[in-house]
Amino acid sequence: MIKGEGAGDRFAAATDTPYNSAMSILEIFKAGGPIMWPLAICSIVTVAIIIERALELRTSRILDPSIVERVTGLVEGGLLDRAMDVCHKNPGLFTHIVAAGLHQAPKGEPFAREAVEDAGRHETTRLTRYLPTLGTVAAVSPLLGLLGTVTGMIAVFKTIANSGIGQAAELSNGISQALITTATGLLIAIPALVAYNYYTERAERIIHRLEGASLRVLRSLFQVQLQPPVKADRAHGAAQSASPQ
Repeated sequence: MIKGEGAGDRFAAATDTPYNSAMSILEIFKAGGPIMWPLAICSIVTVAIIIERALELRTSRILDPSIVERVTGLVEGGLLDRAMDVCHKNPGLFTHIVAAGLHQAPKGEPFAREAVEDAGRHETTRLTRYLPTLGTVAAVSPLLGLLGTVTGMIAVFKTIANSGIGQAAELSNGISQALITTATGLLIAIPALVAYNYYTERAERIIHRLEGASLRVLRSLFQVQLQPPVKADRAHGAAQSASPQ
């Protein structure tokens, strides 16, 4: 009976760890073992990219409606110099693309369209910046957690092989490492994956709107340039029909 009580006391003492109360973040980090260091880096990278993309991928910042309407109106009115000036004074994705097209406009529509497409490909890469990194973190974090699980279970079986199953404290260390790293990896990967999908879709929507606004300016540009000759031809044809034979 005394032996039973002693075993119970030893087990209670071995399990009288911070798990019986709320563990601090530092205690959880230490219990997770060395795998927690790369997981901590992944978590920092995830938070940094999510905040950076939230600030950068704002439609009002990339496609300011007032700037878009102002540039489009100036181009439709044939005031190309003023439109170029507005683009230079308001640097951004939209204005850089439009400025490239306006710069090549005197050479003809094919050159202007090619310039718009090239500038669009160059500028829109800024919209997907860091998203591949976020996707990599979302894929790697669960694997790191799984690696922590494996190393933790190796430690458990090593303890069993050396000391038997009576060493509850040593066994709990390996088991806690396995569980903590798995949970940490999932806690990082889930929001990283959600943010990756969300920002990828958001960037695609902005790119689509950016292309539409740029092409609208491009069409307006060459409609303005082609309109005077058409009117002149019509006036000339009307004058010939009105002249006496």
